[in-house]
Amino acid sequence: MMQFTLNKTVVHIGKAAPELAAWKSGAGAYENKEDAFFVADLSDIVNKFRLWTSLLPRVQPFYAIKCNDDPCVLGVLAQLGTGFDCASKDEIQRILDMKVSPNRIIYANPCKQKSYIEYAAKHDVSMMTFDNEIELYKIKTIFPDAKLVIRIMPPDDTKSLRPLGMKFGCDPNDAGHLLRIAKELDLNVIGVSFHVGCSCYDGSAFAEAVASAHSVFQVAEEVGFNFDLLDIGGGFPGQWSDKIAIKKLCDKLTPALDRYFPEDSGVRLIAEPGRYFVESAFTVAVNIIAKRVMPRDNPSGYSDGLSGDKEPHYMYYVNDGIYGSFNCLVYDQIEIEPLLLKTLEPGVATYSSSIWGPTCDGLDCIKKQCLLPELNTGEWLAFRNMGAYTMCAASDFNGMPKPRCYHTIRESCWYVVAVLKPSQISDVFLYLVGMVLVD
Repeated sequence: MMQFTLNKTVVHIGKAAPELAAWKSGAGAYENKEDAFFVADLSDIVNKFRLWTSLLPRVQPFYAIKCNDDPCVLGVLAQLGTGFDCASKDEIQRILDMKVSPNRIIYANPCKQKSYIEYAAKHDVSMMTFDNEIELYKIKTIFPDAKLVIRIMPPDDTKSLRPLGMKFGCDPNDAGHLLRIAKELDLNVIGVSFHVGCSCYDGSAFAEAVASAHSVFQVAEEVGFNFDLLDIGGGFPGQWSDKIAIKKLCDKLTPALDRYFPEDSGVRLIAEPGRYFVESAFTVAVNIIAKRVMPRDNPSGYSDGLSGDKEPHYMYYVNDGIYGSFNCLVYDQIEIEPLLLKTLEPGVATYSSSIWGPTCDGLDCIKKQCLLPELNTGEWLAFRNMGAYTMCAASDFNGMPKPRCYHTIRESCWYVVAVLKPSQISDVFLYLVGMVLVD
C-alpha cells in the first residue's frame, strides 16, 4: 500500500475511510485488535477547502485548532495555505514549529495569560483579539506593537448550538468607549471580530453580525482608526448533511459581506472555521467488550436474563465513551447513530438496545435507545462525523486509553497535499480536486 509521511505521521494513500473492517485487519499489526480507533479521511478536508474557496473566495480561513489538533489535519491545512486561530502559547508554538509564518496566526483569545502574550510578542505573532478595557492595559504593558482586533458580541439569538456571547465579546454599543481608550494608549486596532456560536443553523445571524461590525467600523473611523480587517469567526456547519448546508448559509452571508464590505473597500476578510473542516472527516470504531440482556420494559433493572416471553433489551458496553471521544455528547449535544461493520441478511430482527462506555460511571452512556440486531462481544460499531471536539477533549479517566488515529487520503488529494508547492495550489486546485468533491 502506498503511503507518505505528513507532520511525522504515516498517511495511507487510496483507502476510503468507510472500509473500516478491512482497515482494522491491517491495523492489527500495530495495536491490540480490540482497541477503539479513528480513521481520518484527509480527502474530506481537502474537499471542504475546495468548497470553501468556491463559496467564500474572499474569506481566508484561519483554522481553529482547538477543534481538532491532529498533526495531519494541521499539516494538510498548512499546505493548503490556511491561517490558524490559536488560543494559547502551546497552540501558537505548534503552528510555528511547522514553519508557518506568524502572519498566518491570529491569537483569538480575548482573555490571555501574560506569559502567553510575552511569547506571542517574542515570536512576532502580532494579531490578537480583545473585548475589555483591562485587556488593553495588559497588552499595552507587554506587547504595545500588537495588531489588535476588537471582538463584539453577536446578535442575541444566533440560533447556534452553543452561543458564546455570554463569555466573550463587548456590546457593539460599548465599542466606541474601548476604542477611545485604545487610541489614548496609542495601540494599533486594525479591525473587528465576532463569533455567532458553534454550529449556527441560521445564516441571518452572520448577516446581522456583519451589519453590526460595519457600525463599529464607522465608530472606529470617528475615533481615528482606519480598520482594514473583518474576522467573521466560526460556527460553520461541519457535516455534509447538516441542518443548514454551508451553501444556504452563504446565501445570506455573502450578500451582507458584499453590501457592507465590498471588494473595493480594501478590507481583508478572514474566518475561524474549526468544525467545518474536520467533523465529517473522522470516523471512530469501537469494539463491543461486554453485553447484558434485560427485560425491554425494565432495562435499568438488575436481574440478568429474561423470563417467560418478555422482549429483550440489549445493553452493549464498548471501549470508548463520554470521558473519551464521545465527550461531544455532553458538550455539544450532537446526535449520533451507530453503524454496523458487517453485512446483515435481509429481514434480520432488530431489538431495543443501548450503548455504554467502558468506565465505571453510570453516566457514561453513548446511546440510551436504538434498534440493533443482536450483536456479540468482539463485534464492531462505528460512528461517523466524529472529528470536532472529540479526540482533542478526551481524557484517560479510569485508565481507559484514547483511540489511536489512522489517516487515509485519495491519490488526487495526496498530489495536492504532498507534491505541489503551496504557491501552485491555487492555479490547479479546482482541476485536481473537482472530481472528488462531495456535494
